[in-house]
Amino acid sequence: MKTTTSLVSEDGVLITQLFEENRELVSIQSIPSHVQEAFVAIEDSRFREHQGIDIRSIGRALYRDIVARQAVEGGSTITQQLAKNVFLTNEKTLLRKTKEVAIAMNLERRYSKDEILEMYLNQIYFGHGAYGIQAAAELYFNKDVSELSIEEGALLAGLPKAPNSYSPFNDLNKSKQRRDLVLTVMQRQGYLNAEEMVRLQGKTVAIERAEQQDIEPYLTYIDMVIDEAEQRYHLSNEELLTGGYEIVVPMSPSIQVDSFEKMAQSSYFPAEDQQAEAAFVLMDNHTGGVLAVHGGREYVRRGLNRVNVKRQPGSTLKPLAVYAPALEKGYHPYSLLTDELIEYDGYTPRNYNGEYTGEMTMYDALTYSANAPAVWLLNEIGVQESINSLERFGLDVSDRGLAIALGGLTEGLSPFEIVSSYRVFANEGKKTDPYFITAIYSRSGDRIGEANTSEENVIKPQTAWDITRMLEAVVQEGTGKSGEVQSALAGKTGTTSYTEVSGATRDAWFVGYTPTVVGGVWMGYDTTNESNYFHGGSSYPTILFKDIINDLPSNLTATSFTKPNNVKELETPIALTEINDLTATLAIGGRGLMSIRLNWTGSDDDRIHYTIYEVGKSGRKEIATVVGANEYFIPSLNPFSQKTYEIVPYNTQIDREGVTSNQATVKFQLGFH
Repeated sequence: MKTTTSLVSEDGVLITQLFEENRELVSIQSIPSHVQEAFVAIEDSRFREHQGIDIRSIGRALYRDIVARQAVEGGSTITQQLAKNVFLTNEKTLLRKTKEVAIAMNLERRYSKDEILEMYLNQIYFGHGAYGIQAAAELYFNKDVSELSIEEGALLAGLPKAPNSYSPFNDLNKSKQRRDLVLTVMQRQGYLNAEEMVRLQGKTVAIERAEQQDIEPYLTYIDMVIDEAEQRYHLSNEELLTGGYEIVVPMSPSIQVDSFEKMAQSSYFPAEDQQAEAAFVLMDNHTGGVLAVHGGREYVRRGLNRVNVKRQPGSTLKPLAVYAPALEKGYHPYSLLTDELIEYDGYTPRNYNGEYTGEMTMYDALTYSANAPAVWLLNEIGVQESINSLERFGLDVSDRGLAIALGGLTEGLSPFEIVSSYRVFANEGKKTDPYFITAIYSRSGDRIGEANTSEENVIKPQTAWDITRMLEAVVQEGTGKSGEVQSALAGKTGTTSYTEVSGATRDAWFVGYTPTVVGGVWMGYDTTNESNYFHGGSSYPTILFKDIINDLPSNLTATSFTKPNNVKELETPIALTEINDLTATLAIGGRGLMSIRLNWTGSDDDRIHYTIYEVGKSGRKEIATVVGANEYFIPSLNPFSQKTYEIVPYNTQIDREGVTSNQATVKFQLGFH
């Protein structure tokens, strides 16, 4: 029999059911005797005595057929009905009837009466998509079959003859009349006494229709479960929908529904793009189990799944294609990269703001998504090194040009691929195949498959940690700072342009991770053209992603990333501030009888050194280097000489001097304070 397959969360909660026929098999022991008696009474009063066919019923039916001059009554036993439902059609011919009798008699030889009745009650149709007694009990009374009362069992027993006509949902009065007839027949056959019959017939039909689950938020997830069941466990779509499997999935129903509702809201999209599409996927950092997924804002079952559609990834590819392999080759987050407008054999990458600083740290280049340094660095490490790195991340890219650094790919990558790759950064450099099915069990309870959670090292834990810290900076002060987020978050934005229209966007991205989850949002149109393009940038998917993260269940929230034991912490970047308030005063005291006091507004960061210069006609002379202070005393033997000083801050992190301060000429001051 076709049996309902159940999707169950990892903590055992039923999420939804998949079926061609909504049927849940139950044993005869689970069906109360008064429910069994109701069906026997109305369908086959001599069920316990005959051997598959009832001669009396056949004779009565034959007589009525002759009178009507056509086949009007079946006269079938419960065993015959089971034979017809399982093996035959509903046509009323002598040949079909002969087959039905033969099969029924064979069934009686092979199975006990209880087994036949059990199969019958699990097989028959009760209307409104409910097959079998258990599905019917849940549909009409919202209870398990074992909890059915006598009058409820009688109502269900009256349905199979004409489910639509006798359905209490369609006609309550007709349903009650049919129920009362069943109770009358039960009394005639000794299952009830007259007093019980009258009392039960006096009851109103009290139905409690089971609330119909809105499965629209689950459609993408269901389809991807079906796909994985076929690809990994070789179960066809039909087999999955009819086989009565229990499929344990890593889905978080609350995230699945919440993200579905947020994606549908117009406020997360530009006013001009209310018809724009989006895709979203969220995975568990540690296991790779998919917590939530949506292939579109109004996803159609077995339709276009945008989670799997390849798009231009833009700058979301930079950490994967450039910065991770560079760190693996010995570069450091504070290594200096060339930030200039350079032509590479006809290819000239440009920064989005049109500004170039000459050189820039990797940290800043990633934080502010500068293009020129990324391409320069890819050229330095070599395209093949990048391709090898992408392959280790599980990405197959056919391109071999420097445009890879900026996500300029011929075919593109899907949101699912990008998010799966970012999980390596979130999981200490290790890769695991993502999955939708944690485990799958047969109808009999045997486990027939489970997810492969074995891990593979892709990059060093130190590389993963450095990338994480840099991607945190992207969110806190760089291109990913739009919106608010309560959780610790590392991530990268990406925007690809539609060059036919000035300022138009083809693909807008945000991909990121917290200490517990990794995910991404893509926004855009299925087809981009001059009249159909995205009017916003990466801020829109960034805000949507952050709002989803803000509403994660409490067990998935975390305010900070935990540094693995085997890695070094990444220093925060040194920020050199321009010194324009240097003063030089001559007074009594200090380091001698007379001293020159240099004073300036400095930084609390002891990693900044200040080099003091005396400036004269012949140039400048280094006087001293100050660390951890913002003043310096110079002994003076000649109070009447006019001297000028300046200070140059020095960044020890990148071995570079900052901007020279203003020049200060000595002025006289009475005493020091």
